[in-house]
Order: sequence, then structure tokens, then C-alpha cells
Amino acid sequence: MKFVAEIDVMPLKALLDPQGRAVTGVLKNIGLGELANVRVGKHITVEVDATSEDIAKAKIEEACKKLLANPIMESFHYTLKAN
Repeated sequence: MKFVAEIDVMPLKALLDPQGRAVTGVLKNIGLGELANVRVGKHITVEVDATSEDIAKAKIEEACKKLLANPIMESFHYTLKAN
């Protein structure tokens, strides 16, 4: 069975996000100062071949922890649906 995972990886809220700060500054410069506290992350889509949803979830968790997110600096959240 095929599953599709939509993964969002974001910097931890306790850490400085230089990209987010840069975007926030540019927004102010172009007249959009009411938009603030921008955080910039990654969105990743992955297809998984697995015999069950639980196995697919375990594989996605492993990929996120080992490769897709740096647990020291980033958090991740994902949704999984059958394809």
C-alpha cells in the first residue's frame, strides 16, 4: 500500500531564525509591517510503500529523526494519508 506524507520542518521557537528575521525586515520595508514574527522552514512530500499505516508512520518518523530534521535545532510535524 502506498502512503503520502506531508512533512513540515521548522526551527525551534526558542532559537533565532535568521531567515525569518530577514523576511520580517523586508516585509516592513515593502509596507507590510503588520506581518511579524516570520519563521521559515521546509515542506517535504514523501511517498512510502508500507503494509500498514503504523509501519509507514514508523518509517517517516525514522527519516525525520535521522535525516530530514535536526532535532537540536528543528521540530517536525507530518500528516500521512493513503494514496
